Amino acid sequence: MCGIIGYIGKKQAYPIIINGLKKMEYRGYDSYGICVLNGDDVFLKRKVGRISEESSENGCEGFISIGHSRWATTGGVSEKNAHPQEYNQFYVVHNGIIENYKELKEELTLKGHIFSSDTDTEVIAHLISEEFKGNLEDATKKALKRIIGSYGIAVISPKDKGKIVVAKLSSPIILGITDDGYIVASDPSAVINYTKQIVTLDDNEIAILKEDGYTISKDKKIETIDWESDAVDKGVYEHFMLKEIMEEPKVIESAIQGRLLEDNVKLGGLELPKERLKKTDKIYLIGCGTGYYASKVGEYLMEEIGMVDAEAHMGSEIRYRDVRLNPNQTAIFVSQSGETADNLACLKKMKEAKVLSLGVTNVIGSTQTRETEGGVYTRCGPEIAVASTKAFIGQITVLLMIALFLGRQRGLEEGKAKEIITELKNISKKGEIVLSEAEEIKKIAEKYSQYKNFFFIGRKFNYPIAMEGALKLKEISYVHAEGVTGGELKHGPLALIDENCPTIAICPKDSVYDKMLSNIEEVKARKGKVIAIATRGDKKIKEIADDVIYIPETLECLTPLLSAMPLHLFAYFFALALGKDIDKPRNLAKSVTVE
Repeated sequence: MCGIIGYIGKKQAYPIIINGLKKMEYRGYDSYGICVLNGDDVFLKRKVGRISEESSENGCEGFISIGHSRWATTGGVSEKNAHPQEYNQFYVVHNGIIENYKELKEELTLKGHIFSSDTDTEVIAHLISEEFKGNLEDATKKALKRIIGSYGIAVISPKDKGKIVVAKLSSPIILGITDDGYIVASDPSAVINYTKQIVTLDDNEIAILKEDGYTISKDKKIETIDWESDAVDKGVYEHFMLKEIMEEPKVIESAIQGRLLEDNVKLGGLELPKERLKKTDKIYLIGCGTGYYASKVGEYLMEEIGMVDAEAHMGSEIRYRDVRLNPNQTAIFVSQSGETADNLACLKKMKEAKVLSLGVTNVIGSTQTRETEGGVYTRCGPEIAVASTKAFIGQITVLLMIALFLGRQRGLEEGKAKEIITELKNISKKGEIVLSEAEEIKKIAEKYSQYKNFFFIGRKFNYPIAMEGALKLKEISYVHAEGVTGGELKHGPLALIDENCPTIAICPKDSVYDKMLSNIEEVKARKGKVIAIATRGDKKIKEIADDVIYIPETLECLTPLLSAMPLHLFAYFFALALGKDIDKPRNLAKSVTVE
């Protein structure tokens, strides 16, 4: 995996492919490649490293091309393993995993095929060559029938000129429709400079793109991308991550716009399943990474405001557990991209058990939005940095509104609902106050930038925020950090606390404030340094913590929206002080479409 781009039309293809690959750099990759056809002539380039300095003007002519940015899965990082992979003049770019590639490779080797890479992708090119009888799409269809696994692919060949064959199974593929041709891509960011009109392929669909049109096995609705091309630019900011952190208050405003009533919420994506929701006796919240931590906040929200039993689970774990599923339950899948492989596999499991499936997603037309029975968009706009920040804030905001929707169905008092909604309308302004302290947070981050181990602690609603803060620090600075609940310190983690292991304690004035103070005292007694996230005006915390970052006072259930913001800034400035590649951290990809 990671990024697919292709073009066929009336314009020179090479610049479109290079620009598309650059737009998808944020997804994470280690190598890239491009193939251009010009009649019988073939231009093929594959390189290890960054595409940032690659010129879009190299004199390579041709109106048909495919390109790929690769994040190594099967086969190491090398030029020979970069895509497009080729055999016998069949060129393939591929996202996904071919699970039976070793068996197929052995079979093909016995037939005389010679492999030049270590990838599973090359097997696809060999299979297409085996099946080719003059028609590229027929050969591709037959080849894919022999494959077990997941794929998003684009195939070209001078042996069947004038077409790109595209296919999808559990890996995203869209078609961009322009005035002068067609673009195939795995990410909307690659096409937004050329068109907002897209068609999204479903699993097991094959598309044939030609200069004058495209064909798919069934009629497809043309969708419109709802964000502008400048949304994928950094603007005045040094990094996308900082830009996206600074957009967090706007994300809250966007998420709630038109959805808040006086004492309830209006969520169009929950209208059809609302009667089933009313009867739901258990909510599963399922996510991976940051999506899981948002789900964990959602667990507390569903129980306290939604008045329903709830459990948060990692998509990669619950799909293998023998949980007792039934049609009276609901599963809410939380994913920025809507393409998270573990979530989608779990979604299939839930649907088979007749569990009501809902999605909290940022990307219109994603697999998750198409496969769930309802849901709510977060409306965050494109998130480019690999480490998710504003999407996390959007997810929590939406989960809070879903909890309110459920609570009002189940007897949540009108006065309580009004109180939450009133505060939710004001929370973005309070977020702006938090972010206005960025320079102070930067000083604190620089002060602690020499430390190699951190604990993040919190309780109740802020326990997941502790885990989120630790994850962000790990992701972009490569420093070890662990998020734990404050009450668990004395059950093991306290053994690691000393003067070389600082603790970041999320300690707003809420129902567990006094307990958190006790946990901070435990750290201080072991000579540990403490950075506290505390409520403005709290002088007591300043007496025991080494450094304090203040957030405005708010309702307990809304504190995660504010307490996450300084932790995102802390991680950013910490990594900046260390000179790390913040937007593209090593070994990580933005959208994890393999298991």
